[in-house]
Amino acid sequence: METLALWLDEASAFVWGPAMLFLIVGTGIYLTIRLGVLQVRLLPQALKLVFTKRDGDSKGDISHFQALSTAMAATVGTGNIVGVATAVALGGPGAVFWMWFSAFFGMATKYGEAVLAVKYRVTDARGQMAGGPMYYLEHGLKQKWLAVLFAVFGAIAAFGIGNGTQSNSVASIMDDTFNVAPWITGLVLMVFAASVILGGIKTIGAVTSYFVPIMAIFYILAGLAIMVLNYELVPGALSTIFTAAFTGEAAVGGAIGAAIRYGVARGVFSNEAGLGSAPIAAAAAKTDLPGRQALVSMTQVFFDTIIICSITGITIVMSGLYKSGDMNGAPLTSAAFESLLGGVGPYVIAIGLVFFASSTIIGWSYYGEKCFQYLFKSPSLLIVYRVAFVIVVFVGATASLDLVWAFSDVMNALMAVPNLIGLLGLSGVIIYETKKITAKLKEEKEAQRSGN
Repeated sequence: METLALWLDEASAFVWGPAMLFLIVGTGIYLTIRLGVLQVRLLPQALKLVFTKRDGDSKGDISHFQALSTAMAATVGTGNIVGVATAVALGGPGAVFWMWFSAFFGMATKYGEAVLAVKYRVTDARGQMAGGPMYYLEHGLKQKWLAVLFAVFGAIAAFGIGNGTQSNSVASIMDDTFNVAPWITGLVLMVFAASVILGGIKTIGAVTSYFVPIMAIFYILAGLAIMVLNYELVPGALSTIFTAAFTGEAAVGGAIGAAIRYGVARGVFSNEAGLGSAPIAAAAAKTDLPGRQALVSMTQVFFDTIIICSITGITIVMSGLYKSGDMNGAPLTSAAFESLLGGVGPYVIAIGLVFFASSTIIGWSYYGEKCFQYLFKSPSLLIVYRVAFVIVVFVGATASLDLVWAFSDVMNALMAVPNLIGLLGLSGVIIYETKKITAKLKEEKEAQRSGN
């Protein structure tokens, strides 16, 4: 077992090394250039679309907002609290800047993924939409073997990074903060997950559309409270972040490379741009044009990293606790919140982790089952997958999951490779669809003006 653990750790370090990070960020930079910095030009329209209900007779299973909420549910997880703290602890405060850097270009990547997901989606035997990398790799790039590889890696990874590791994090924080036995937490989570997951995408979309805004607003308000109460520390923290990004201050060995490595890596883990997971949810959205849902999907990275992760990162830098090197992960974030918000701080982090991890389980259940559905068409087998997923929620809460973490990291990296190949190979399609949505938005704006 120790040999397997060591091998998985080494494999994880290799697949998430400089080459992978360069490929992910490089793809984002390439798309940003070809799309004319779309994530800046059309961000206001994208944010407006998030809260605009205009489904009409468009094909799809859920609304724009529900599709975004499902993707956000899967994305906003332990990485926003634990991952950011790890980045700052190992890469120094400058890592926060490099998280922003990767997120900026990741918005273009996320946009491209959603365009292709909607463009090449299909209607399955149950009359529901099915889409994602496996479909645009098969029908767009005409490389079914890459589609099969993605689906295999995605179906397996869902049990780890999107399930067992999340329930384990919730069980640990509930035990440490509220003295709740892990098996009790596991049982409650399992029942909650089953009640949502077994209902399918419409139930998942309905629940996450309420669940995600509540959890995000809760955490954002707590972060804003810290910054208002300690406003005098904010300018210094921001200055430290920007300075350390290019000096390597407080990073491992004082190297700039550490800030870049951990900042980019944790940013990618947090917003999942390039992994190919979120477009699976985007494919279910009711939309008339691929570009319309893609703009909504693009905002996921903005909300996840630019807003939520920033709160964690800036708070930790404001506290200065990262300098000691004695803490990492959730304990560092919890201590930072306590030092700036008082005794209520650890409870904010505990509740935040419960919300974030629980939502990730719901979102990734959909990703995993869609990958499984692509490989095995039988509806009866799909039920087996859902039941197995729900059972693993309980197992994860009561087991030691070091192996699962490493294994999931490897599976996620293996998911990203075929997806990025698809994005680069079909970049021309992304550009074409972008021209269509840009013209459509201009037409709608002119029509609105003439109507007034």
